[in-house]
Amino acid sequence: MELLEKRIQQDGIVKKGNVLKVDNFLNHQMDIALFNEMGKEFKRLFADRPVNKILTIEASGIGIACIVAQYFQVSVVFAKKAQSINIDGEVYSTKIESFTHKRVYDVIVSKKYLGPEDHILIIDDFLANGCAVNGLISLIESADAVVEGIGIAIEKAGQMGGKLLREKGYLVESLAVIESMDDKTGKIIFRHN
Repeated sequence: MELLEKRIQQDGIVKKGNVLKVDNFLNHQMDIALFNEMGKEFKRLFADRPVNKILTIEASGIGIACIVAQYFQVSVVFAKKAQSINIDGEVYSTKIESFTHKRVYDVIVSKKYLGPEDHILIIDDFLANGCAVNGLISLIESADAVVEGIGIAIEKAGQMGGKLLREKGYLVESLAVIESMDDKTGKIIFRHN
């Protein structure tokens, strides 16, 4: 998606450790006009899928997922990273390692919000090594629901998560795929299919 690529080039900051900082428009401060265009594009990319729910993970994917949900006219469920006193009843749970935060989270979704009748579109801001998405897939499988697709704002191609998910047969659509980044020059190279 050219609009997102331009924004990454303009405002993204490449940091050591293969980290791309896009917090001024994507995952701390959010550019809703950009999210709206991303939502339209995800709807176009997954229009033929019988999506009846969107699943993301706390916290960065929530904003994007909400805008996408408007185009599909479905609800958003987000996996929470900690047990909360306001979640009652049984939950599905899994462990997810965060590339950015370098820690493992227990993530949960109430069994009230995922079930065998659900056809899920996973939405997230980044795909690097695939741990978060694989964790969400595990939750969906625990609920006997169906993964209809995986929509990612920014994929880091060099970290193999997307490649491995595609090899498993999942439909993965990323709006911007980064081939390489250089923290010394700030240069970002995008992959175009």
